[in-house]
Amino acid sequence: MDKSKTRCGWPGDDPLYIRYHDVEWGVPQFDDRKLFEALILDGAQAGLSWLTILRKRENYRAAFDNFDPVSISRYNDAKINQLLQNEGIIRNRLKIETTVTNAQSYLKVVEKAGSFEKYIWQFVGGVPIINRWRNTQEIPAQTELSAAMSKDLKQKGFRFVGPTICYAFMQAVGMVNDHITSCFRYDEV
Repeated sequence: MDKSKTRCGWPGDDPLYIRYHDVEWGVPQFDDRKLFEALILDGAQAGLSWLTILRKRENYRAAFDNFDPVSISRYNDAKINQLLQNEGIIRNRLKIETTVTNAQSYLKVVEKAGSFEKYIWQFVGGVPIINRWRNTQEIPAQTELSAAMSKDLKQKGFRFVGPTICYAFMQAVGMVNDHITSCFRYDEV
């Protein structure tokens, strides 16, 4: 971790959070499975801090078959009950059941659109929106685009995809560049 670099303020001094900011956050992501993982983890974050989920991400990957939507779509009550015993993830029945529902909805979207990347990136015309925020207080929690994405995802059967979750997802997967302009990652992504 290079302390001499100017970065967005939200990672604080937590090394894991700083690494996530410096390497992943805001980088345009086009891989279907990674997009699915990001959407599921952003939904799991609801009511919690992202750092809580980030610290459990490897446990989530192990518990949810490395976010294989085909496998997850087939989870039954026994598998859900097993996951509820897993201390490495957030043991919330609704969030676990939603992961299964979202995997099923994801597969339907992929079948119709050809890929999740093609479907999800159409909300920004296939290219990232480059914002020019000077400080984190300017960054919105949601936008008209994230509200439109939320509405469309819900119509397709997804859950835990409100406008705020969708905007966090858009930020994480680089659909919007919300690094502040003084952050060293702003120009890099």
